[in-house]
Amino acid sequence: MLGKLNDAEIEHLLKEQVVGRVACQSKGEIYLVPINYVYRDGYIYGHSGEGKKIRMMRDNPHVCFEIDDIQNVFQWKSVIAKGVYEEITDVDEKQQAMQGIIHRIMPLVTKPEGHPSHGITEKDSDVGTLVELVVYRIRLEEITGRFEKS
Repeated sequence: MLGKLNDAEIEHLLKEQVVGRVACQSKGEIYLVPINYVYRDGYIYGHSGEGKKIRMMRDNPHVCFEIDDIQNVFQWKSVIAKGVYEEITDVDEKQQAMQGIIHRIMPLVTKPEGHPSHGITEKDSDVGTLVELVVYRIRLEEITGRFEKS
Protein backbone atom coordinates (compact mmCIF):
# COMPACT_ATOMS: atom_id res chain seq x y z
CA MET A 1 0.00 0.00 0.00
CA LEU A 2 1.32 3.42 -0.98
CA GLY A 3 0.36 6.52 0.94
CA LYS A 4 1.19 10.00 2.20
CA LEU A 5 2.76 10.68 5.58
CA ASN A 6 0.81 13.11 7.75
CA ASP A 7 2.47 16.11 9.42
CA ALA A 8 3.18 14.23 12.67
CA GLU A 9 4.77 11.32 10.77
CA ILE A 10 6.90 13.72 8.72
CA GLU A 11 8.05 15.51 11.89
CA HIS A 12 8.88 12.17 13.54
CA LEU A 13 10.97 10.99 10.59
CA LEU A 14 12.84 14.31 10.41
CA LYS A 15 13.71 14.04 14.12
CA GLU A 16 14.52 10.32 13.98
CA GLN A 17 17.02 10.25 11.11
CA VAL A 18 20.63 11.42 11.34
CA VAL A 19 21.74 11.42 7.70
CA GLY A 20 19.91 13.26 4.95
CA ARG A 21 20.77 14.38 1.44
CA VAL A 22 21.01 17.96 0.22
CA ALA A 23 20.61 18.72 -3.48
CA CYS A 24 21.81 22.08 -4.73
CA GLN A 25 22.10 23.66 -8.16
CA SER A 26 24.35 26.37 -9.50
CA LYS A 27 25.33 27.48 -13.00
CA GLY A 28 23.64 24.49 -14.62
CA GLU A 29 25.25 21.89 -12.36
CA ILE A 30 23.30 19.78 -9.87
CA TYR A 31 25.04 18.34 -6.80
CA LEU A 32 23.62 15.86 -4.29
CA VAL A 33 25.49 15.05 -1.08
CA PRO A 34 24.73 13.28 2.22
CA ILE A 35 25.01 15.28 5.45
CA ASN A 36 24.72 14.71 9.17
CA TYR A 37 21.99 16.95 10.48
CA VAL A 38 19.67 17.78 13.31
CA TYR A 39 16.09 19.00 12.80
CA ARG A 40 14.62 21.68 15.05
CA ASP A 41 11.68 24.07 14.69
CA GLY A 42 11.31 23.84 10.91
CA TYR A 43 15.05 24.01 10.18
CA ILE A 44 17.68 21.47 9.18
CA TYR A 45 20.98 22.33 10.86
CA GLY A 46 24.24 21.16 9.31
CA HIS A 47 27.94 21.90 9.14
CA SER A 48 30.62 21.58 6.52
CA GLY A 49 34.09 22.57 5.56
CA GLU A 50 34.46 25.06 2.74
CA GLY A 51 33.94 23.34 -0.58
CA LYS A 52 31.72 22.71 -3.56
CA LYS A 53 28.45 22.27 -1.63
CA ILE A 54 28.89 25.52 0.32
CA ARG A 55 29.94 27.46 -2.80
CA MET A 56 26.89 26.22 -4.69
CA MET A 57 24.46 26.96 -1.83
CA ARG A 58 25.90 30.45 -1.43
CA ASP A 59 25.43 31.02 -5.16
CA ASN A 60 21.87 29.63 -5.19
CA PRO A 61 20.33 29.17 -1.72
CA HIS A 62 17.28 27.22 -2.98
CA VAL A 63 17.90 23.57 -2.10
CA CYS A 64 16.13 20.27 -1.74
CA PHE A 65 16.52 17.99 1.31
CA GLU A 66 15.66 14.29 1.44
CA ILE A 67 15.59 11.62 4.13
CA ASP A 68 14.32 8.08 4.12
CA ASP A 69 13.89 5.02 6.28
CA ILE A 70 14.05 1.92 4.09
CA GLN A 71 13.33 -1.46 5.67
CA ASN A 72 13.02 -3.20 2.29
CA VAL A 73 11.67 -2.40 -1.19
CA PHE A 74 8.08 -2.83 0.02
CA GLN A 75 8.40 -1.05 3.37
CA TRP A 76 9.82 2.44 3.42
CA LYS A 77 9.19 6.10 4.33
CA SER A 78 10.57 9.17 2.61
CA VAL A 79 10.42 12.94 3.16
CA ILE A 80 11.37 15.52 0.54
CA ALA A 81 11.53 19.21 1.41
CA LYS A 82 12.31 22.34 -0.54
CA GLY A 83 14.05 25.01 1.46
CA VAL A 84 16.44 27.93 1.62
CA TYR A 85 20.08 27.76 2.75
CA GLU A 86 21.01 30.27 5.46
CA GLU A 87 24.57 30.55 6.75
CA ILE A 88 24.79 31.04 10.50
CA THR A 89 27.23 33.77 11.51
CA ASP A 90 26.19 34.48 15.11
CA VAL A 91 28.71 32.72 17.40
CA ASP A 92 26.11 31.64 19.99
CA GLU A 93 23.76 30.28 17.34
CA LYS A 94 26.65 28.43 15.68
CA GLN A 95 27.60 26.87 19.01
CA GLN A 96 24.00 25.80 19.73
CA ALA A 97 23.68 24.27 16.26
CA MET A 98 26.95 22.34 16.60
CA GLN A 99 26.01 21.13 20.08
CA GLY A 100 22.71 19.85 18.68
CA ILE A 101 24.44 18.05 15.81
CA ILE A 102 27.10 16.49 18.04
CA HIS A 103 24.52 15.49 20.67
CA ARG A 104 22.49 13.80 17.93
CA ILE A 105 25.31 11.87 16.22
CA MET A 106 27.59 10.94 19.15
CA PRO A 107 25.38 8.04 20.36
CA LEU A 108 25.98 6.47 16.93
CA VAL A 109 29.78 6.75 17.06
CA THR A 110 31.34 3.29 17.37
CA LYS A 111 34.91 4.30 18.29
CA PRO A 112 35.88 6.36 21.37
CA GLU A 113 38.07 8.64 19.24
CA GLY A 114 35.27 9.22 16.70
CA HIS A 115 34.17 12.79 16.07
CA PRO A 116 32.61 14.92 13.32
CA SER A 117 35.05 15.31 10.45
CA HIS A 118 34.67 19.05 9.86
CA GLY A 119 36.08 21.55 12.30
CA ILE A 120 38.27 19.05 14.14
CA THR A 121 42.04 19.40 13.94
CA GLU A 122 44.98 17.64 15.55
CA LYS A 123 45.23 20.40 18.16
CA ASP A 124 42.25 22.15 19.77
CA SER A 125 44.07 25.47 19.38
CA ASP A 126 43.90 25.10 15.58
CA VAL A 127 40.09 25.03 15.42
CA GLY A 128 38.87 28.13 13.62
CA THR A 129 42.31 28.95 12.26
CA LEU A 130 43.29 25.94 10.14
CA VAL A 131 39.80 24.65 9.45
CA GLU A 132 37.01 26.95 8.28
CA LEU A 133 33.85 25.46 9.73
CA VAL A 134 30.63 26.60 8.06
CA VAL A 135 27.49 26.11 10.14
CA TYR A 136 24.22 26.54 8.31
CA ARG A 137 20.53 25.87 8.41
CA ILE A 138 17.94 25.12 5.78
CA ARG A 139 14.59 26.79 6.32
CA LEU A 140 12.09 24.18 5.16
CA GLU A 141 9.26 25.63 3.08
CA GLU A 142 7.50 22.79 1.22
CA ILE A 143 7.51 19.32 2.77
CA THR A 144 5.98 16.10 1.51
CA GLY A 145 6.20 12.57 2.80
CA ARG A 146 5.37 9.21 1.28
CA PHE A 147 5.42 5.60 2.42
CA GLU A 148 4.93 2.08 1.24
CA LYS A 149 4.07 -0.82 3.49
CA SER A 150 3.08 -4.35 2.69
